[in-house]
Amino acid sequence: MYSYISGKVVDKGLSSIVIDNGGIGYELGVSGNTLYDVELGNIAKIYTYLYVREDEMTLYGFSRQEEKRLFLKLIDISGIGPKMAMQILSGYDLRTLTVAIASGDIKTLTKIKGLGKKTAELIVLSLRDKAADDVTDFVAENSVGADADIASAVFALESLGISKTEAVRAASEAVKSVKGVENIIAYCLKNLNNAF
Repeated sequence: MYSYISGKVVDKGLSSIVIDNGGIGYELGVSGNTLYDVELGNIAKIYTYLYVREDEMTLYGFSRQEEKRLFLKLIDISGIGPKMAMQILSGYDLRTLTVAIASGDIKTLTKIKGLGKKTAELIVLSLRDKAADDVTDFVAENSVGADADIASAVFALESLGISKTEAVRAASEAVKSVKGVENIIAYCLKNLNNAF
């Protein structure tokens, strides 16, 4: 129904903002990331999702379309509603969260308040391949430093027949220990060979 709302940010709460557009104040539930991105008194463009149930109508807002897309993927998973999805989105920045899902990092996901191991496993099972695509897209758009190295390493590993999901997981892990594309690839191949 609403794709986005542009207007002045007139109020910020712990998990919501109010946008004034044409004299109407729209209250939107937001994640910690969006709350951080918007400034009180400034004009903001917020992408929206209207959640409707017979006893509830809630408008959710996102400062970036990537965050909205991940939110929509999360609420498609059985047992995850909008409130839980916003809690998950508030747990980490978008890149960290996407990498954790793509690499199957249950330990990182369960550090999010209210997210148990079974739900974290369900998220990984449902979104791992989509998140791997999102990571490579995100990295390609923002290719600088370590992100550019990860993108190049993932491309090289895929060309060697390694799945994108496994390549993202391995490269994301490797960048914690080594720098440079060649070193990341070598590290990944060594560890992937040791796994077999």
